[in-house]
Amino acid sequence: VFDRERSATLNYARVNVTVPGTHEAGQIERRSRGKSNDPAKYFMASDVVGYDTAPKFSNALSADIAARGGRVMLFVHGYNTGFDAAVYRVTQIAHDSGYPGTPVLFSWASGAKTRDYVYDRESASAARDQLEVTLRMLSQTGARRIDIVAHSLGTWVTMEALRQLAINGDRDLSGKLGDVVLASPDIDVDVFKSQMRRYGKPNK
Repeated sequence: VFDRERSATLNYARVNVTVPGTHEAGQIERRSRGKSNDPAKYFMASDVVGYDTAPKFSNALSADIAARGGRVMLFVHGYNTGFDAAVYRVTQIAHDSGYPGTPVLFSWASGAKTRDYVYDRESASAARDQLEVTLRMLSQTGARRIDIVAHSLGTWVTMEALRQLAINGDRDLSGKLGDVVLASPDIDVDVFKSQMRRYGKPNK
């Protein structure tokens, strides 16, 4: 759906993903080249729906959040992770954890190759404003709680967005910010300390 090219604007889509009945926790069973599409064996994406405006996406998301009880898990992927891989990862995390809410992916323009770290680092920098916008949008969907799970370089994007929210006076999204999980963080310790000094002591 989306590639490695950076965009100055946010783009929106819904992707339905099925999890195979033989799924093992922690794994993403993906079809290898030459194998047939078999949803009984592999994670499969289907029914991709694009939204040409933010309000259309927000309305659809609001309905899903309300139907699932009012919680959102926002996943921010890391380095060397393309859109397809990120879609499957957020599905796996939500499925394996039994998350009681709506999973949402914030995907930024990773080169999706090990040699593209510098490109990914700059892409992450370019995406922080858009993540802040996304978090604000989620807080206006009727969600009562927004949890964030970020991985690798996605943790830096997340901390930068939270830092910007704090600077703009809404660091906990009007009380809706829940758990923030920084998995395998790719943040220099002194940079993290600086970000936290600006963000302040968490309320929870």
